[in-house]
Amino acid sequence: MKALFLDCNDQLGPIFSRVRRPDDPPIAVNYEPYERQAIPQLLAGCAICLDDHSYLPTEVVAQCRDLRHVVFLGTGAASYMDIGALGRLGVSVHTIKGYGDTAVAEHTIALMWAAARDLVRMDREVRGGIWETREGVQLLGKTLGLIGLGGIGREVARIARGMGMNVLAWKRTPHSDAGVPLVPIDELLARADVVSLHLVLGDETRNFLNAERMARLKPGCILVNTARGALVDEAALINALESGAIRHAGLDVFHAEPLTPDHPLARLANVTLSAHSAFRTQEASETLLRRAIDIVRRIVEQG
Repeated sequence: MKALFLDCNDQLGPIFSRVRRPDDPPIAVNYEPYERQAIPQLLAGCAICLDDHSYLPTEVVAQCRDLRHVVFLGTGAASYMDIGALGRLGVSVHTIKGYGDTAVAEHTIALMWAAARDLVRMDREVRGGIWETREGVQLLGKTLGLIGLGGIGREVARIARGMGMNVLAWKRTPHSDAGVPLVPIDELLARADVVSLHLVLGDETRNFLNAERMARLKPGCILVNTARGALVDEAALINALESGAIRHAGLDVFHAEPLTPDHPLARLANVTLSAHSAFRTQEASETLLRRAIDIVRRIVEQG
């Protein structure tokens, strides 16, 4: 079976080369930028596509006559393709879980600290010749509310407790071994000084943090999202930030990526932004790419 890494880049390329083994199935690598309409030509003859966060519209995949498998480099394939529609075309989508739990958790904590102390705004101002001391929020003793408690959420909880925070969580499917107190979502929103999202995006969770739920947030709280942008009602979030109902947001994910410079979120001073990079550490990338190759191996071996 012919396989292509559709959207490799200069950052992932050396790591991909390093984790490959001599007995791995061959996987061609495309480094060149392409227009979306060129995808069928790139994937001509390919049964397997490795996709690092590139959009694969259903109508484009329908033109890829030989494609049978998409190996998405991460968990959030639903943000980039219609998994059900691709399945009806005979294309299976494979995702990779757990490869970067610590990486995403550490980035979550970094955004939390940056938001609490307004670090990015002060950095911009100091570089621009403005020396203004800004009052921050001390996180010791504050309450962190985790919406979702999978591998990443549990890792965030571990780090936050080490920082002296009180941790609460809401989980769609509660378990007795959660490790932190589980509370109803309305209680979490009302009590948490910091709210951090760790849900998988799906039909049930899209716009989970809508205007109604956002109105129940503790006034002046901090919101962190390293999961998926579409979990949050973007218009409601902007309104809450502009009004000060949310003190500061630390965001790594957005409804449309890349975020454009004229987007309202990019213009608000009380937002700290990163470029969907929470999962990007060398250690996590090595694990991710090795697991992707192993999926290709299993597909090839199963014929």
